[in-house]
Amino acid sequence: MLKQYKFILPLIIISSMIVISCGGKKNSSNGADNNGPSYNTKLWKKYDTPAGADKSVSDVQGGEGFEKIAVAQGFTTYEFNEFDIKHSGDPRATVGGNIRFTISRFPLSFRPFFYGQGANFSENLQMSSLTYETLCNLGLDDQPVPSLATHWKISEDNLTFTFRINPDARFASGAPVTSEDVIATFKLLMDETILSPSMQQIFSKYETPVALSKYLVEVKSKEFDCRAFKTFANSLLVLSAKEIGGLSGKEFLDKFQFTQPVGSGEYIVLSDDIVKQQSYTITRRDDYWAKDIPVNKYSGNFDQITFEVIKDNPTLEYEKFKKGEVDKFWFTGNTTDKWLGDTTYDAVQNNWVKRDRVFTDGAVGTSGLFLNMRKPPFDDKRVRIAFYHLFDREAIISKLLFNEYERIHSFYSNTKYENKSNMKVGYDPAKAAALLAEAGYTSKNKDGILVKNGRPFRLELGIPKPLEKFLTPYQQTLRQAGIDLQIKFQDGNAITKNIAERNFNITWANYGGLDDPYPKTSIASELADKNDNNNITGFKDAYADELIKQYDIQCDPTSKVNIIKKIDSIETAMFHCLLAWTPRGIRIAYWDKFGVPEWVLAKNSSLGMHDLAIMTGWWYDVEKANALQEAKKNKKKLSGNSAIREVMYWKNLKR
Repeated sequence: MLKQYKFILPLIIISSMIVISCGGKKNSSNGADNNGPSYNTKLWKKYDTPAGADKSVSDVQGGEGFEKIAVAQGFTTYEFNEFDIKHSGDPRATVGGNIRFTISRFPLSFRPFFYGQGANFSENLQMSSLTYETLCNLGLDDQPVPSLATHWKISEDNLTFTFRINPDARFASGAPVTSEDVIATFKLLMDETILSPSMQQIFSKYETPVALSKYLVEVKSKEFDCRAFKTFANSLLVLSAKEIGGLSGKEFLDKFQFTQPVGSGEYIVLSDDIVKQQSYTITRRDDYWAKDIPVNKYSGNFDQITFEVIKDNPTLEYEKFKKGEVDKFWFTGNTTDKWLGDTTYDAVQNNWVKRDRVFTDGAVGTSGLFLNMRKPPFDDKRVRIAFYHLFDREAIISKLLFNEYERIHSFYSNTKYENKSNMKVGYDPAKAAALLAEAGYTSKNKDGILVKNGRPFRLELGIPKPLEKFLTPYQQTLRQAGIDLQIKFQDGNAITKNIAERNFNITWANYGGLDDPYPKTSIASELADKNDNNNITGFKDAYADELIKQYDIQCDPTSKVNIIKKIDSIETAMFHCLLAWTPRGIRIAYWDKFGVPEWVLAKNSSLGMHDLAIMTGWWYDVEKANALQEAKKNKKKLSGNSAIREVMYWKNLKR
């Protein structure tokens, strides 16, 4: 199971039952610092469910001996090659220790990613990637590779798919994963009371799966879609029928707000490790059923991964990192000055902290100001364009981001799908004034505010406090143009709630990018007037809908790229989002007590989700940890270079 974790789902980025052992697939580590093992043994329970197939299930039905007859039965699989195995983990990796991160908000829920209201955020995706599994994963070349399923069969008309579930697969409860679990999960997701219209849009194209045997499950697509197999195989996080079978969506939402349904992944979230609004910890399962598969052998190395919540205070997060209270720091716009200028503290001067700028092939995603087109004033395209012309990105990048960033002009930046011909909208107050006049804003009141139909042009923008310094200049520019933008400070959860309920005129949002685009979940007209999905601006365009349909049925890779480029052009020309900027590379710092692979971050690591590559690919290095502790104790310098390292592994790789 190659751990690329590229679920075919949209996301927004803001930002009881296991084992007491550190042995198994690798040597365990016991570091000298506070990152050593810290298991709560009272909550730790090991399940020794014997591996292998149910003896009552024949080979033809997917049981023991299936691999020998699979090809004759029409099934195929993916054989991991040397490239896959090399880039799935570093053979130097050892098991043990923990790693500590900070996050800017506490999760709204601990449910699997996109499984119900309030679960479509980066925190849920991170947890889900570690604690749940799909039938297949996407490999380094975006091809389906085995996960819960060892083999699959696709009918000639590309409408019927049969999966053979690995008889060794086990949930953390010890129960085997079977066809019934796939069916129960699908039924739960299709219950309207789960409040997840995007998931139902995705899975409504399929009929309810059918169990052909304990290990063989068949699913039929109601319509031809070239992505239908990949979508089902790579998007359905399989839950245990024993736990969720028969639950309505509402019952599921009520039951699993701050607890997780059992998964089959390498990690688990224990209820006692959740401290509401403060922290949570993910713990490694040493009884993970797939730990000895070659592509898993050197991944998933940390015994525990801890997240401390520091609400909307990047400066405090940075100071905690400098003190060694957390292990890794990601430099964003709010801390770019620290990246460039804070280089004299002991940890940097003595090489206790490493700093890397990593360039990957991951999609940049989208960040910027999203405009609600469902109601005035942004139902008027002229107003939207005017707001874009008043967004002086060049000045912000130069003065506040120290030219460490660059403007984005596409919803698919840093991917082959980016339309390089998209209109480049620049700062132009004169054009903005003309457009606003065309839209009916021809006079101002005594306060200098534009007026239309007797109403002054006033808007409210809710943002987290750290965004203030970037959006205050925009507020001032708008004020000069006669627009009163009132900035209101809100925490991430309040902003998220307002976005989900469409209770905004203008809002700042960050979307994660997808290596394999799925525009239907973000701009399809059928979602425009529904809450709790990623079409937050009310985007509707008949031609875009038609292109989405073509995209779904188009199988030629080049044609698919061209379709997305057209969609990109339409979306940017709608001006429903004032696209902002993206940094040059992923800029991180970390205390030098971890083993790090040559590539540092996985091939498709994106800005907001790059921590997953650290969680799965790095490891706690006892020798480094001891050397670091000794150096700190004696205030000595570690060997090595303290300069920022530019990591171009994926950009320079030739195959």
